[in-house]
Amino acid sequence: MSAAPPRTSCLNHPLGVAMVCACLLAGCQPTMSAPTLPDRDDPQGIDETYTDRASDWPLKFRAHNFGAHCFDTQRCEILYRGFPHGEKDRPAPSIASYGRPHESLLSAGRGPIPNFPPPAKVTWISKDGASHQAEVDMGAIFADQLVRHNLKREEISPEGSLPLPDIILEVDDRTINVYMRATIWTKQLQIPGNRLSNQRRDLTKVHGRTY
Repeated sequence: MSAAPPRTSCLNHPLGVAMVCACLLAGCQPTMSAPTLPDRDDPQGIDETYTDRASDWPLKFRAHNFGAHCFDTQRCEILYRGFPHGEKDRPAPSIASYGRPHESLLSAGRGPIPNFPPPAKVTWISKDGASHQAEVDMGAIFADQLVRHNLKREEISPEGSLPLPDIILEVDDRTINVYMRATIWTKQLQIPGNRLSNQRRDLTKVHGRTY
């Protein structure tokens, strides 16, 4: 009987060694991954004054989610960080026509967005048929990068981390408003007996202008 051929390993081949080393260095992760924000504790990352920890004070944000909504306009488009929002090709109904609380109509679904992209560009036709254009600079409105909320420091739980706040731009006929909605963990339950109510998500108006 002839001897069986010797067993080979990828480590016996220069290409195999290169592939294994590459895998080890990369942690065997996929070659493409979602972008991440800099590590807040990394000296090469963000400034330590920007926080996502509930124990820090004052509460600041280094990135945000964004949403934009149009009401009572004939046409309306908002462009922020290259993404369009609004009702470009059709009229937008009034807030009252929805029959729901105003704050329930406002949401932010795009993020995380590092602070701050160039100003949002808003082009719209108001209810009376007048055409408008405006630039809304989030970097100027939130220049201090403080999280807007309605709680005292002693009411806020220092445990855990803070989700990214929402920045919401609203066009309502001739008026542009900017809001922030931030989840803030609280020491006390907001609804007695409901253990999931240890948070506040107040909608806070930060900016408004009528054109």
